[in-house]
Amino acid sequence: MLFLGVTAFGLGFGLVLLQFFRDNPIPTVEYILTLGGASIWLRAALAGFAGFLLIAIAIYRINQAVLVPLDVDHIDLVDALMDYRQRQRGPRIVAIGGGTGLPTLLRGLKKYTSNLTAIVTVADDGGSSGRLRRELGVLPPGDFRNNIAALARDEDLMVQLFQYRFGNGGLEGHSFGNLFITALSGVTGSFEQALVESSRVLNIRGKVLPSTLSDMTLMADLREVQTNHTRRVLGESAIPEVSGIIERVFLEPDNVPAYPEAVREILSADLIVVGPGSLFTSILPNLLVRGITEAIKRSRARCVYVCNVATQPGETDGFSVADHVQAVEKHVGSALFDVILVNDYFPPLEEDSKTDYVRLEPVSGKSRMKGRIISARLADEERPWRHNYDRLAQVVINLADTKDM
Repeated sequence: MLFLGVTAFGLGFGLVLLQFFRDNPIPTVEYILTLGGASIWLRAALAGFAGFLLIAIAIYRINQAVLVPLDVDHIDLVDALMDYRQRQRGPRIVAIGGGTGLPTLLRGLKKYTSNLTAIVTVADDGGSSGRLRRELGVLPPGDFRNNIAALARDEDLMVQLFQYRFGNGGLEGHSFGNLFITALSGVTGSFEQALVESSRVLNIRGKVLPSTLSDMTLMADLREVQTNHTRRVLGESAIPEVSGIIERVFLEPDNVPAYPEAVREILSADLIVVGPGSLFTSILPNLLVRGITEAIKRSRARCVYVCNVATQPGETDGFSVADHVQAVEKHVGSALFDVILVNDYFPPLEEDSKTDYVRLEPVSGKSRMKGRIISARLADEERPWRHNYDRLAQVVINLADTKDM
């Protein structure tokens, strides 16, 4: 377009000059235009070289005039533009979960693609989110805040402010981001618009969506080991605190509809990633929303289950990889996952650790996992009970780029 524009402009300007010399003959116009009788090829070469040189100098000077006041280096700008175009062409990935696991995944994936969608549970009822939910009637903003911060282009001062938690006074326990999203809900009139505006403030790569906009409560039936009695527990935050084996979790009411945009993103995805995160309180609350699991099964995208690196006290004590997968299939049906991604790196845990590694071999029952199992070095050296986000993202991107199973 630049070349065509310069050519058209040069042609028009040349015609003006031609007419000027014809109307005001100083030397003969033929002598000037032929450069003293030079051949057409020599004239074309000289004109082309002069034009290229002038254009190059002009573009350089324009870049200097624009970049110097912005304190941006030319090479850095070129790298940024190439990086941006590469991410824009990246695969469409939908990640489903909540808690601390999903932000870990997103923090790594944002380096490879901007076509990211995080679908987050609204079952949280503890801490700052629970207080805002009970007192103001808003959806719990905590998990959304964490994922928006994870997708931020640069986790700089603004992100630190978003994650800042007040230590005392009337706001003790609240994070600034939770209050910010709650305030935006009132200003914009809707929770989903508040997420859009919050994402814009932090300039995130991707989007964060709720699995549902309906107010619902996560319930669980736990079996007490000593008495073998079943006990019903109300609330996401209370489930890990009650001793017993979780037999099932469910939503109340149980027919809450999925957020339509979340369904559309699942259906148009190139890759769907479920997890990592708390199995019963972060992952399953999303899959139990009416329409989410159905959309996953109808989508043409490959579905990957990222199994947790370590067990979670009060939820998955003693669980193997097979136990995790079978718990999901017990709630939402089998054959949901095409790939099961597991960790095979087990650095030493602290002696007083209350958790243990999730290993591939089944601990209880016979393994009937369907889908391809891929193991990789995914645990983090500093916090070995969690994933290393760089390693996890690299494996997930390779799965998105691989067409054949």
